[in-house]
Amino acid sequence: MIYFDHAATTPVDKEVLDAMMPYFTEKFGNPSSIYTVGREAKEALSEARETAAKLIGAEKPSEIIFTSGATESNNFAILGVAEAAANTLMGRPHVITSSIEHHCVLDTVKRLEKAYGAEITILPVNSEGLVDPKDVAAAIKDNTALVTVMYGNNEVGSIQPIREIAEVVKAANEQRSKADSKLKIIFHTDAVQAFQYLDLDVQELGVDMLSLTAHKFYGPKGVGLLYVKRGTKLRPQQLGGAQERNMRAGTENIPYIVGMVKAMEISKNERSQNIKKVTEIRDYLEKRISTEIPDVELLGPKDETKRLPHISAFLFKHIEGESILINLDLLGIAASSGSACTSGSLEPSHVTKAMGYEDIDAHGAVRFSFGKLNKKEDVDTLMTDLAKIIEKLRAMSPIK
Repeated sequence: MIYFDHAATTPVDKEVLDAMMPYFTEKFGNPSSIYTVGREAKEALSEARETAAKLIGAEKPSEIIFTSGATESNNFAILGVAEAAANTLMGRPHVITSSIEHHCVLDTVKRLEKAYGAEITILPVNSEGLVDPKDVAAAIKDNTALVTVMYGNNEVGSIQPIREIAEVVKAANEQRSKADSKLKIIFHTDAVQAFQYLDLDVQELGVDMLSLTAHKFYGPKGVGLLYVKRGTKLRPQQLGGAQERNMRAGTENIPYIVGMVKAMEISKNERSQNIKKVTEIRDYLEKRISTEIPDVELLGPKDETKRLPHISAFLFKHIEGESILINLDLLGIAASSGSACTSGSLEPSHVTKAMGYEDIDAHGAVRFSFGKLNKKEDVDTLMTDLAKIIEKLRAMSPIK
């Protein structure tokens, strides 16, 4: 199999798996237990928290809350801040997000609106999938409690201007401080796709909260974290225990937490060489597709510095992306038409539509995402058949 879907998930690194294994067997204890095997697990948890904090530039290990993954982290951030803000306001909080967020963000803010009466603003993006910080500034109101904008988009790779948005939020909070407002705007970012390839220091980014999940950078599925800056008002969403400083009840998943942090260490150490490798493969694929296949458009920013290096998304006109993927799968090549979490939907990508494409064109989107095990020869194998597949499908297609 040739695997070109690393934005969906990645294989667990052997070194990561080796680090996890003892915590399934001889070091299996519950970290809340006071006896020896429990204390061993507690020590592993503390060490993992300290390392994770250092790797993202957090001031204190206590600013790291371990979760089951990015979906929980994003839900926790949005619902927790909104609930705390509603208590402060004694009224409806306002949440700002973008139209190209992952559905675990968009669906959560919509639930806030429908179930709790929160006020929601979903910002547009331009044709390259980028949010304008000026739009964020214009959207802020007196009851704005949260701004949540992803760092790197999972479908087209657009890198959002997080630092500039942070400055907008900071300026608004300074004005509120002068006005003696008790409500602070919290800035959250979903950095799931960004950690492996972008400098990710929460102090430099200026964010109050940040979500990660391990399986996007060669760690195990089912574990993630939420960075919460000290002083951020957040209500727990998972109740029933005192774990994670009373912020997230439930016995901590020690093997997976250990694996995640090991994967973070490896990813950061290998960042430069992995960026170089995937960029070369991406550029090679994009050049070949643009020269060998007609009526195709590269999605996302044309400026490569504004696009994640491991994602190439294309719009193959006059055909459906799903048909391309089925034909590629028969040849042992794995790719995607967008987010893996919406693969069962018949609707075209909300990201592509938000960038201004009509449904009939958006259905032709295909994403290739690369990893450290890919080679240029994999692209050669893909291109041996891709042009033929496109030509065959267009000949059959009623879409002209």
